[in-house]
Amino acid sequence: MLNREQAFLKQNGLEAEGIDRGALLQAFEEEMNAGLAGKPSSLMMIPSFISIDKPVKTGTPVVVLDAGGTNLRAAAVKINASGKTEIGAFRKGLMPGTKAEIGAGDFFDAFADFVLPIVEQSDTIGFCFSYAAEVLPDCDARLIRWSKQIQAPSVEGQLIGSGLKRHLAQRGFERRIVILNDTVATLLAGKSVGVARNYSAYVGFILGTGTNTAYVERNARITKRADLDKAGAMAINVESGAFRRVTQTRFDKILDAGTNDPGTYTFEKMISGAYLGTLGHVVLKEAAKAGFFSPAASAEITAWPPLSSKHLDDFCGGAPQPDSPFLGAAFRPEDRESAVRLCTPVYERAAVLTAVNLASAILKTGEGRDPARPVCVNVDGSTYYRTLTADFQNRVRRELKALLAPRGIAYELIRVDESPVIGAAVAGLM
Repeated sequence: MLNREQAFLKQNGLEAEGIDRGALLQAFEEEMNAGLAGKPSSLMMIPSFISIDKPVKTGTPVVVLDAGGTNLRAAAVKINASGKTEIGAFRKGLMPGTKAEIGAGDFFDAFADFVLPIVEQSDTIGFCFSYAAEVLPDCDARLIRWSKQIQAPSVEGQLIGSGLKRHLAQRGFERRIVILNDTVATLLAGKSVGVARNYSAYVGFILGTGTNTAYVERNARITKRADLDKAGAMAINVESGAFRRVTQTRFDKILDAGTNDPGTYTFEKMISGAYLGTLGHVVLKEAAKAGFFSPAASAEITAWPPLSSKHLDDFCGGAPQPDSPFLGAAFRPEDRESAVRLCTPVYERAAVLTAVNLASAILKTGEGRDPARPVCVNVDGSTYYRTLTADFQNRVRRELKALLAPRGIAYELIRVDESPVIGAAVAGLM
């Protein structure tokens, strides 16, 4: 039965060991270079206009705003000389436009009122704004469109930093505002640790509900812009979830066709938490059609609503919760064993692709040749840290070592809690 399952997965293209890691690394490099040059590419390679070369002011508070979903957070943050971060005056509220539609004036008023109790603690605001926005050279950002059900249509197309500055000025406060997205903030949170470490470069990586990567690029390589200081460098938002040069299995194509955005963000749909459960469910339904389960289990699998990644991971990782759909009476022991064998490769492949993604960014920095000055990689996101199946986190680390050790690249994976808040603080303090 085991050989039959392996043959079924291989026939449909799902085989982690069959992935050509070297070819995929080369494809990532080619797409990254094309995106930097403004040529057709699946990777947008968005300049952040945030340089990491400047020193981080230590012992100086900065006000931070974090708008990354339905919640809005604010705090006063201070980084000391050892890299330790102090977060004080923490506030949390609902993102304006979450419960009802709101106009642009009321939207910016709500932001200004929210930050007002702590605005006197600094003349700078670091603003982590995790919605689709075009970042400008002055570190303002023009909102392209809302996501996550925010109802403020009249704000679309407006400059977010300028709007907030204007409404704070109406209250008597002139402030400098630096806007960045959450992946660049994750990179900069690593920089906060680097205050006391000798890192050669920085990478930020998020693997949670979605996925993305940021790294530091030399301006001379960002040839799609002619207005940059060629001697400098800045963080680049790769938008790596949109990478397309990875072979989709039959299962991936079925999943993709059922999404609201077929044909886009195909890489994200292979590795992130929003999709792994659904992908495993597709595998199980196709396996049921092929006769891998008892009639009762097959009927149950086919009738299930969308399967969450948590339910699938808990089960395949050996820690099913009482509400696990796999514990139903319709499943025989052999059905459960088969389900684990069929779905574990979904997570094995995700680990391989994650490692290739990380390696591509580390290599693109051009650093890490000196073991005493490794590349700092700050990894954030629940899917990376909480996935149980296939020994996920350790497998990523093993795959990454296999890719980079022969190339003599030194790197260090770190974890910085509250990365968006800390990264926004670093942006304001540099």
